[in-house]
Amino acid sequence: MGTQDIDWAAYGDIKDAARAGDFGQVVYRARKVTGVSQTQLAKDCGVSQAAISRLENRGTGDYNMTILATAATELGLPFELVGLANQPSNGTPPVERREFMGLAAGAAVLPLAYTAAPTPAPEIDNSQAAALRVVTASYRRLDASTASHDLSKVGQGHLELIRTLIRNAPDDTYRTRLAPVASEAASFAAWLAWDMGNHGSARGWYGSAVKAAQSAHDPLLLAYQIGSLASFEADTGNPHAAIRLIHQARHHLGSHVPPLAAAWLASIEAMAHAVSGDRRACEKALKASAQQAAQIPDAEPVAWPWIFAFDERKLVACALTCTARLGQPLHTRLSDQDVESALSNGHDKQRALLTLDVASGYLATKELDKAFGLASRALAEGVRLQSGKIAERARAFRRAYHGASPPSLVRQFDSQLQATYM
Repeated sequence: MGTQDIDWAAYGDIKDAARAGDFGQVVYRARKVTGVSQTQLAKDCGVSQAAISRLENRGTGDYNMTILATAATELGLPFELVGLANQPSNGTPPVERREFMGLAAGAAVLPLAYTAAPTPAPEIDNSQAAALRVVTASYRRLDASTASHDLSKVGQGHLELIRTLIRNAPDDTYRTRLAPVASEAASFAAWLAWDMGNHGSARGWYGSAVKAAQSAHDPLLLAYQIGSLASFEADTGNPHAAIRLIHQARHHLGSHVPPLAAAWLASIEAMAHAVSGDRRACEKALKASAQQAAQIPDAEPVAWPWIFAFDERKLVACALTCTARLGQPLHTRLSDQDVESALSNGHDKQRALLTLDVASGYLATKELDKAFGLASRALAEGVRLQSGKIAERARAFRRAYHGASPPSLVRQFDSQLQATYM
């Protein structure tokens, strides 16, 4: 029996590991089912045996998506079981490892040197879409600790490459297959523009992401992109527009909404209500988000298009941001342990923004030393990462302080802000 003949749905332990986000365990169990050794899988994937061992023991942490996708391809695993997009089934044979790795390597290099010169129309298949998607996901992970300005050019080059492939596609079937890839890349371009404080461009890129998702005929992706735009609108002070967009996203999902999607949309709705000052509606949305999140482990795995887990730490971070937007003290809904959990975020930019939210909580209780100490540290991170979003959040924090004769630490923060040009 070949790997493509295996009914993976019959293996409950593999599905359980996928739901939990332990994709290394999925690979381990799939190896046992197929009778492939670590050494053989490593050879097939073009990596060391130690790399496969590390992959299988990774737990619920972040993964090297290229190795993960290649291992899944070799074992005949559906991509959705390892947290990647499952490719449309249209009779296309499974991706060959060498072909996939060659395309992945090419796609990783092309955006760096891409020009607008026309290219011959390539043969488009599932492996090409998968390779391009891996590149986008890799850029998103780099965003955690890389200045958006440095990523923006390669990100837009990557998107232009995808658009060129779509223009040169031989028919609508291939164009439809590449549409979700274009949607994800446009959404990432929007995210980078948002971080750089270029709100007009961000809104335009999100519009492109939504349009491409519509062409893909994928309700989940469409809801994700509309929800991403809603998050942008809420964060930039347009809560009513955000809430309208959330309703649209839910409409596209229909009655069968994965708990992950429901929890995520409810968290955005909570932030929108917090921005508008509606505490009761915010609390209701936060509660709904927590209830949906509790169902994620028992639901079918739906990692894509979310590449970061929606877990307890995400819920705490959402509650922290809502507390800051409502101008409430931290202890209103958060414990010291909650705050510590939120600030353990491994994403440098997100951690800096959450640090400013914590500072706002201390400002609400007039603990100026803690508030401005944290805000100063977060702003320094924003400068290092050239993040206009962090700088603007720091300015909003400063505007929330009203004092006729500000103490020296406030004046020092003012000087730090004045030296920030983003």
